[in-house]
Amino acid sequence: MIIVRLSGGLGNQLFQYAVGRRLALIHQTELLLDCEYYRSTPTSDTQRDYELWRYPISARVTAGMESLWCRLHGGKITGRLGVNWGGWRLFRERIFDFDNAVLEVGNKTYLSGYWQSNLYFEDIAQIIRSELTPIVLPAEKDSKLMSQMLKTNSVSVHFRRGDYVTQKITATKHGSCSLQYYKTALAKMSSLVCDPHFFVFSDDMEWVKQNMAFPGETTFVDHNDSKAAFQDLRLMSKCKNHVIANSSFSWWGAWLNVSKEKHVISPATWFADRRLTPTLMPEFWIRI
Repeated sequence: MIIVRLSGGLGNQLFQYAVGRRLALIHQTELLLDCEYYRSTPTSDTQRDYELWRYPISARVTAGMESLWCRLHGGKITGRLGVNWGGWRLFRERIFDFDNAVLEVGNKTYLSGYWQSNLYFEDIAQIIRSELTPIVLPAEKDSKLMSQMLKTNSVSVHFRRGDYVTQKITATKHGSCSLQYYKTALAKMSSLVCDPHFFVFSDDMEWVKQNMAFPGETTFVDHNDSKAAFQDLRLMSKCKNHVIANSSFSWWGAWLNVSKEKHVISPATWFADRRLTPTLMPEFWIRI
C-alpha cells in the first residue's frame, strides 16, 4: 500500500497523485489518498477542496482507522526518510527537484511533498493522461470552444493571480509573472505559430483585459467558475500551444496536451525567491 498526502489546489493534487500512481504500479499495490489537509487547512494557506473525485483515478481516499493513522502520524514527518509505526516508511520531499530515490522506496510508504516534475511519471504518461480525463462531459459552451481550438492555431495563455497577489505570505513565496514576461512570451509564440488564436484563462480576467494586449485573435475564457476549474484545465489541454504561468494548474494544461508538435513557453523564474527548479519543466519547453 502507498499513501500520498494531498495538499493545495488541483494542479498540486495532480502531481501528488501521479507520483503515487507510479509507485503503486511499481509495487502492484493499492494507492490511498490522505485528504486530512482539507479538513484542517492551515490558516496561512488558501482554502482548497479535494478535486480528484472528478477523474477516473486508480486510488481511494483514506477512511476510518486509515484516516486516524494519517491524522496522528502523517502530519508529524520531520525527516526525509524514516521507518516508524508498524513498518511504514515516511518519505518527505526536501528539495524542489526530481529525486530518483522516491521511485526506489518500498511498499508501505507514506509520501509528503509536491513532487513537481514529469520525471516521476513520464514512463506512464499514457496512463496518467487517460486517468486525468474528467468523468463529466464538457458543457455545450466548452464543446464549442474545443471545436474552435482544434480548427485554429490555438494558444492557451494563463494568468495566475488570486492569492499570488492578495495574500502576503503566498505572494512573497510565489509572486506572479510580470507583464513583461507575457509580452515576451506572446511575441515568441507569434514567431513560432502562424496566425495564432489566443485563448486566455485567469482567476482575475478583468485585470488581464485592462492590462494586457494580445497580438492576434483573442478569446477570453471566463464562463467557468472556481468550482469548474477542471473544465478550464481540459480546455487548456485542447489548445495546440501554451503560454503558462508559474502555476501547477497551467503546467498540467500544457502537459496534458498529447501533441508532439506543441510549443510551450514557461517562466524561467517559478518562485519569487528565485530558487532553482531544474526539473520542473520538460526539456523541450521554452523558458523565458
